[in-house]
Amino acid sequence: MKVFKFGGASAKDPEGLKNITEIIKTYGASDSLVVVISAIGKTTNALEDVVHAKIQDKNKAFELLLKIRQSHENYIQNLFLELPELLMEDINEHFVEVEWIIEEDREMSYDYMYDQIVSIGELISSRILYHWLLSIDIKAAWIDAREIIRTDDTWREGRIQWNVTNQQIQDALIPLLNEGKMIVTQGFIGSTMENNTVTLGREGSDYTAAILSSALAVKSMTIWKDVPGVLTGDPKTFENVTKLDRLSYTEAIEMTYYGAKVIHPKTIQPLENAQIPLYVKSFIHPTQSGTYISGDPDPEYPPIVVLEPNQALVHFSSKDLSFIAEYHLAKLFSLFDRFRIRVNMMRNTAISFTICTQHDEFKLNQLFEELHDEFRIVVDPELELYTIRHYNEYMLPELFKGKLILLEEKIRNTVQRVVKTTAPIVHKNKTT
Repeated sequence: MKVFKFGGASAKDPEGLKNITEIIKTYGASDSLVVVISAIGKTTNALEDVVHAKIQDKNKAFELLLKIRQSHENYIQNLFLELPELLMEDINEHFVEVEWIIEEDREMSYDYMYDQIVSIGELISSRILYHWLLSIDIKAAWIDAREIIRTDDTWREGRIQWNVTNQQIQDALIPLLNEGKMIVTQGFIGSTMENNTVTLGREGSDYTAAILSSALAVKSMTIWKDVPGVLTGDPKTFENVTKLDRLSYTEAIEMTYYGAKVIHPKTIQPLENAQIPLYVKSFIHPTQSGTYISGDPDPEYPPIVVLEPNQALVHFSSKDLSFIAEYHLAKLFSLFDRFRIRVNMMRNTAISFTICTQHDEFKLNQLFEELHDEFRIVVDPELELYTIRHYNEYMLPELFKGKLILLEEKIRNTVQRVVKTTAPIVHKNKTT
């Protein structure tokens, strides 16, 4: 039994979806297979625009939703050369779900509304893949992930209720797999005990695949990406990056914790607990070996650079200049948890406390509303956070040339720096 996960880039056009089918037939046909698929292309971004518009202008939200519907209809037309009736009925159900939310006048939180709207991207893409597999005579079953993955009501970052989830996955999927059917389901989504849709965090489809892998005790899990495997840096940002042939679970967890985007941060733990190996492979060059992640001892690693853009340093100081004591920190961290503000770095002095975090104005404004009576708060925006694992001292000056270092921390073989890119100084000749 295997689990394959395909991201939105792999299905961005009909040719991409046909390529997914070839990978499934070549690498999964001889095994019981569960396929997890993300929303097509940039659909999630487009649905986020619908959420924003719903707050300001319902008509605009409906217009944006119509464009998303039309783009998917064009996609289906190009794939099937027609609009299959059963597929269109299935997809219409999901668009109607969103139309109800847009039309709804009752007060609802932004995060709740986000989950109900954005989640349909995965539902639609999985419907298309499922009907395509049936059309080419591959036995398949479509499963709504909301029926098997149970979470609490932490909107936009649902926390898995493991006992219930594991049982529901086994009860729903094993009989179908025993019948020789391939399972097609969605990444990124689950539901509460009250059947409200919850998302698992941005880019959370990897995590879904790991949840399924763990519950089913599969032979292996594979994430199919547009890169050859896990690299020593983002090739869009850094030159001369190399592929890591092998990673330990521990190193993979460290990399994803510090912001490496190739794997969702929560993916590794369920796999490690069940000792399930993870492959990260290229859907563009599927014959290549990719990266193998397991519980084997750590090999020697080259320097690995992770860059997190759009960071901010947030400085807190008490208004009465009293020491920042434990009860101050307890209050701050309880609010970080409530508003899901991730602390990427932190430092405290006698009368101040500083964190580096993603510059999310919506979340930070909620935080500031809670704290403005007690704390002075200063924000330094437009920063970058570099994390270098297994660094060499000689590489640092070149890497940080032209950057102002605002905060630094070194832990064992890891260095982190929050930096601001400095504008070049232009020296003008004086006129006489």
